Amino acid sequence: MTFEVYETSEKGNSLTKLETFKSNKDTVHLKLSPEQTFQTITGFGGAFTESSAYLLNKLSQANRDTILQAYFAKEGANYSLTRTHMNSCDFSLTNYSYSPVAGDKNLDHFTIEEDMDDLIPMIKDAMDVSEDGFKIFASPWTAAPWMKDNRKWVGGKLLPEYYDTWALFFSKYLDAYKAEGIDIWGFTVENEPHGNGNNWESMHFSPKEMTDFVEFHLGPKLEKDGYGDKVILGYDQNRAGLNEWVDEMYRSESSSKYFDGTAIHWYESTYEVFPEALQYAHNKAPNKLLIETEGCIDSQVPVWKDDAWYWKKEATDWGYDWASPEDKHLHPKYAPVNRYARDIIGCLNNWVDGWVDWNMVLDRQGGPNWFENWCVAPVIVDPDADEVYFTPLYYTMAHFSKYMRPGAEVIGVENSDDSLMVSSVKNPDGSIAVVIFNETKTPKNISLTLDENTVEFSIDAQAIQTVMLTEL
Repeated sequence: MTFEVYETSEKGNSLTKLETFKSNKDTVHLKLSPEQTFQTITGFGGAFTESSAYLLNKLSQANRDTILQAYFAKEGANYSLTRTHMNSCDFSLTNYSYSPVAGDKNLDHFTIEEDMDDLIPMIKDAMDVSEDGFKIFASPWTAAPWMKDNRKWVGGKLLPEYYDTWALFFSKYLDAYKAEGIDIWGFTVENEPHGNGNNWESMHFSPKEMTDFVEFHLGPKLEKDGYGDKVILGYDQNRAGLNEWVDEMYRSESSSKYFDGTAIHWYESTYEVFPEALQYAHNKAPNKLLIETEGCIDSQVPVWKDDAWYWKKEATDWGYDWASPEDKHLHPKYAPVNRYARDIIGCLNNWVDGWVDWNMVLDRQGGPNWFENWCVAPVIVDPDADEVYFTPLYYTMAHFSKYMRPGAEVIGVENSDDSLMVSSVKNPDGSIAVVIFNETKTPKNISLTLDENTVEFSIDAQAIQTVMLTEL
């Protein structure tokens, strides 16, 4: 059996291949069980947003190419699952809709013109770079105000008289992107249907309202227009609300047949994965997808060219300031790398089959964002100086996306040390990828067993490793 070890660490490794290992006092025993299989991986990746695409257009061609290669080339992170927004979102430059004419029920004036300068060129260039290809799903933040009961971009509900128009909107979007040579894999029905505190584009659905819309409008419309193969993911918000949503989505055969799975976000907590909720969602519909569709270091201005910050417990999130007193404990200060690694491994160990980051590229302020809702991305740029910074979050994502490929099966792992987080998959090519996260300040020896073979190596303190195993 051959094995290779790649490490990203607080001490400075960045997806570095390790050739020598130090001996440490503590030894952790890991045993892989390839015969014990769980979910099949859909993919890992990030989101195409207008903000990211706009920034790429402001960089030199060389730096633009460097970033796209880093995300989509086989030699880079090799992203396989991506998201984009329909109409504008908070990470747009302004509010806009593809249906700009009020009362246009048949969407005769539907246009994706707003996407032609930035978003579509970024997606097309990524497609050119990607040798394996990648899936794209699209999410609306809101319908145009004229379709809503409050006539505003923020909040409110879709008026029942426009349910058919809104279903047509999805079909028109597929047509328009197809005409540009972009095949959309699927949709989430609505980004954050609970709303977002009435801050930026949103549109509210209850579980029953969303399920009724999908069962009686969206699903049949896509079917009728020849798009019955497109994936529809319900919910698309935080995990603690999962139970009531999957109960409603999968209430009957006629509703279940249109939902291909459930979409979730991570903003309920900076450290808690909510395994019970994930397990419940899986058990409710074991053959459906369960995809984490958005996560980022939110409410935080990025730190520029200081890798150490991404390993320190200094960052805060929205809940640090705004969560209710009973939920404050879910939002302590945290280290950004820890948050990503803990969540992705925790998700993989609880039936989640895809994990999608938010913006791929942001500027030094954490934008542009019309609402000034600053966030962090794995790649930060200074467009005025034409500089690019690959943060440790980029390498953290690559530990999964590069080595755990679509079609891989999550396999069983016995782990003798609860302070380490571990997940493993068997890839379609037969290779096995094991990701190990050591959040502690103590380096550890690892003894890893597969069948009759055992390999020994070590992991540094505050480090994430991907171990690639190939049986000869």
